[in-house]
Amino acid sequence: MTKALIVIDVQNDFCPHGALAVPGGDEIIEGINALMNDAEAVVLTQDWHPAGHSSFASSHTDKAPYDLIDMPYGDQMLWPDHCIIGSTGARFHTDLHRDRADLVIRKGYNPQIDSYSAFFENDQTTPTGLEGYLKSRGISELVMVGLALDFCVNFSAVDAAKLGFDVTVKTDLCRAIDLNGSLESAMSGMQSAKVKLA
Repeated sequence: MTKALIVIDVQNDFCPHGALAVPGGDEIIEGINALMNDAEAVVLTQDWHPAGHSSFASSHTDKAPYDLIDMPYGDQMLWPDHCIIGSTGARFHTDLHRDRADLVIRKGYNPQIDSYSAFFENDQTTPTGLEGYLKSRGISELVMVGLALDFCVNFSAVDAAKLGFDVTVKTDLCRAIDLNGSLESAMSGMQSAKVKLA
């Protein structure tokens, strides 16, 4: 076994009518399920925030969603409250074939640090454990899909490439938020990191 499918954050809050809905976020689920049928290993990631998380705009006086603030680890985008631990919004979309998952990685549960990447929290030093899991199974090739292309998929793909994995992002099975040029920046960054865009 050398390949794994990494499915990023296909959760209710990132799909239509969710708290942080990504346009067309539910349109990719059927295609992702089809990919799972042929995958050697499947990993699902799940945004998993405590209430009052520091990345929520509601946690900061006079701040609004999508404002930037300075955190000890650098710039942090503020978000609407989303994917709160145990909430309906944090659950995987019901159409996603969750029973195919070999592993679920939950991220963003530290109240002081956000976590876009499946590999590291946003401080870029605290690992999620995914790297060790994949390497212990001899997995070197990753295919990534999910939400959102310009944030969590992007950060996960770039980190994976830096860690030495062969990474392909299937852009047709991703959707983006596209805030202030974030999609263009993400695509450029992934290409620079030698991530294959398919």
